[in-house]
Amino acid sequence: MKRTGLILLMAILAFHGVVAAEPVDYVSTLVGTLSKHSLSTGNTYPAIAMPWGMNFWTPQTGRMGDGWQYVYTEDKIRGLKQTHQPSPWINDYGQFAIMPTTRTVFNEDQRASWFSHKAEEAMPYFYKVYLADWDITAELAPTERAAVMRFTYPETTEARVVIDAFDGGSHVAIDASRQRVTGYTTKNSGGVPQGFKNYFVIEFSHPITYEACYSSSHGLVEDTPAAWDHHTGAIVGFPTLKRGEQVVLRVASSFISPEQAILNLQEIGQRPFDDVKAAGRQRWNEILGRVEVEDGNTDHLRTFYSCLYRSVLFPRMFYEMGADGKPIHYSPHTGKTCPGYYFTDTGFWDTFRSLFPLLNLLYPEMNEKMQEGLVNCYKESGFLPEWASPGHRGCMVGNNSASVVADAWLKGLRGYDIETLWDAVVHGANAVHPQVSSTGRLGFEKYNQLGYVPYNIGINESVARTLEYAYDDWCIYQLGKQLGKSDAELKPFREHAMNYRNVYDKETRLMRGRNEDGTFQSPFSPLKWGDAFTEGNAWHYTWSVFHDPVGLIQLMGGKDIFVQMLDSVFNVPPLFDESYYGGVIHEIREMQIMNMGNYAHGNQPIQHMIYLFDYAGQPWKAQHWVREVMDRLYSAQPDGYCGDEDNGQTSAWYVFSAMGFYPVCPGSGQYVLGTPYFDKMTLHLPQHKTLTIKAPGISEDNRYIGSMTFNGKTYDKNYLEHTALLRGGTINYRMQSAPNHKRGVSDSAVPYSFSTSDK
Repeated sequence: MKRTGLILLMAILAFHGVVAAEPVDYVSTLVGTLSKHSLSTGNTYPAIAMPWGMNFWTPQTGRMGDGWQYVYTEDKIRGLKQTHQPSPWINDYGQFAIMPTTRTVFNEDQRASWFSHKAEEAMPYFYKVYLADWDITAELAPTERAAVMRFTYPETTEARVVIDAFDGGSHVAIDASRQRVTGYTTKNSGGVPQGFKNYFVIEFSHPITYEACYSSSHGLVEDTPAAWDHHTGAIVGFPTLKRGEQVVLRVASSFISPEQAILNLQEIGQRPFDDVKAAGRQRWNEILGRVEVEDGNTDHLRTFYSCLYRSVLFPRMFYEMGADGKPIHYSPHTGKTCPGYYFTDTGFWDTFRSLFPLLNLLYPEMNEKMQEGLVNCYKESGFLPEWASPGHRGCMVGNNSASVVADAWLKGLRGYDIETLWDAVVHGANAVHPQVSSTGRLGFEKYNQLGYVPYNIGINESVARTLEYAYDDWCIYQLGKQLGKSDAELKPFREHAMNYRNVYDKETRLMRGRNEDGTFQSPFSPLKWGDAFTEGNAWHYTWSVFHDPVGLIQLMGGKDIFVQMLDSVFNVPPLFDESYYGGVIHEIREMQIMNMGNYAHGNQPIQHMIYLFDYAGQPWKAQHWVREVMDRLYSAQPDGYCGDEDNGQTSAWYVFSAMGFYPVCPGSGQYVLGTPYFDKMTLHLPQHKTLTIKAPGISEDNRYIGSMTFNGKTYDKNYLEHTALLRGGTINYRMQSAPNHKRGVSDSAVPYSFSTSDK
């Protein structure tokens, strides 16, 4: 069904009183939930939340502390959990759960209820489930820092609500006169200072006629209004006099204080449940509606908007609005309340690649606040984050905060203290955090001295670090030029941007570990995961020269050899050497089973590699493989990803690729062409500009670009300029089933590379 059919269907639906689908109606929050420790199809959970909201909510199928807190194959729910978890590998903080029952029971296994996905609705702005063991329907609608819940009970004298503040040190207090429960939870997995608490307040629509508190020292004790212990919780109750009686809970929390938690309840006020739900739906449609898609393939629409939903969850707000209406935040570095914005729960190793570029294109007003949050992070901790949850976490490699800062400023974002961020990126390039070695640059001394991190000095993943540091140096150099910094200040970064050459091995035409004396590591297996690389092998990381693909082409001996090496990624069987890990990690297994050779889209290092065909004058191969990945490795099903989704990065890859272009090198101001995916897309850009992308006749076979025009003029380049897109206009594609070997083959069609630029 193409557009004419879609319009006809909408007219028929309207005639019959059925509301036509809006963007949020295509979203499945369950994509990626069919995951486990040994194999990820996303490692996600259904986040019921506002875009970038401080608090997420999720149905909890896993036990307390389980990073896989919702798994699609489970059949019992233990509670509706407030969560701040960015990844099961990082786990959670600021967490507690609420569960309605019809029996006085606290234990999480005993209160758990069977449920069915057939009696479950999981939308971004609304969750509903039938809890079969208790004959209760539970509903939830969130705001950014609060939520309203509605429980529909049977007729019973034991209508109960369980509040579980979890272990690790917690507190609950019941105030029956105010129909209120307050408390705090401290359960976390790191990244917080001493004294960390998440304060919560819960107000009930019904008078409380039963109260009991649980503590790990004394168990469940009735008629007890408060408890402090390693693990605490509360049960409140009331009679429901008829079947279908509804009890409404208004819930909010704060990382600052109990008083601030009560203030955050004002996000709900006295609005009815359905009004909060409707407002949430409107907000999601506003955000998702920045991209309008017209196409006859509903499955593709569902996949696209599900990916766009995941792209606007992280980094989350970690600030609250004070009594004066100004933003304030709990500092995860000092434990104090500080003024201004703060965002967290993202790993830049993942999200610098396409998530932050997507924000800069579609949601720059949000990233301006995030950049102010980075200013505050540096002032409070002395470093920019590399992996934050909520404070600095030891995870991954690289110094990619430089990319996040540079790309935003170079694309025109303003309104924050860029000079402080300049100081921050320069400092981070020449220091390492004293407690968190993945923040700053581990091995910076040897890197600055030798031009690479040596393989044999006890610093793991040395080649990965060298390649990412070199790109980050290029980012700092480009930012410094824009800010008018002196040649003397910029010279080290300009020179170090070429350090990727120092770990390139001409013998294998791959990146390879290099010892301190200049010799390459030996023995060397291109198939060995880890070791000199991060969650990948030499076939994956060799392409991590984002800022200078032409320079890499020259190292390899020219375009033909470069293309042969790119082709080899798909042609080499999915063989691997897991000896560094002592077992097959899930990223390896995900590559192995996808039947795409050694291409490992389920992890981030190689996700830009397909677009490098454009630099070698064979853009039709990029068009072929982009379409293969989108069709084969993504769907809107619970197993819809081919590896960890990772805070929006793998989703943002899909969103960009569906537009027909991708930010291979954040900071360059360019997007490299792939192939369009939909009949028509309309991007609603800043300053009320619109960019329309038309590809009539697009199909699985018609994946190749025969020709294209941009604002009516023939366009033969393999890239688009960010500034040109922001002016708006129309891109028209003529698609065909066979490659066009004459388009995009000239030297002038090649995207940016540092080697061929004016340095």
